Amino acid sequence: MELENMNNKERLEYFLQEFRTKYPLTIGWRLAKNSRVVLEHLYNDEEIEYAFYAQKNHSSFDIFGTAVIALTDKRLVIGRDRVVIGYFFDSITPDMFNDLKVKSGIIWGRIEIDMVKEFVVLSNIDKRALTEIEKKISSYMVEAKEDMLDVERIRNMEG
Repeated sequence: MELENMNNKERLEYFLQEFRTKYPLTIGWRLAKNSRVVLEHLYNDEEIEYAFYAQKNHSSFDIFGTAVIALTDKRLVIGRDRVVIGYFFDSITPDMFNDLKVKSGIIWGRIEIDMVKEFVVLSNIDKRALTEIEKKISSYMVEAKEDMLDVERIRNMEG
């Protein structure tokens, strides 16, 4: 089935499976449960363009904080299902995004996302995946911010 004909659930499963196949050293558990959190919070007109998984924490020794991260046509979303009760969900819109840093080690690396009032660390990522993730997130955020500036310029010209 072609990507254009898939719904968000199928797209998310496809991207996560593709990521697991390409980057098997990335540590991740309970992907289906974490995916449900992401899917629950998507808008009806939102479409997943890329997805991967990682540990959402500062320590590479903590391997029980798996998150599913999805880049949609509107924002970056991060979903983590808790083992007992509840879940965690983060939404990063282009206007909140400041910077992205990549740190690589011998086996794993991490992505650090600096936002207006928060800092997100995604760790235990197969170091071969870091470039792909950085390019996907950075190119989307730059393009979205440029679109926002264009809209603002048009409003200022009209006003």
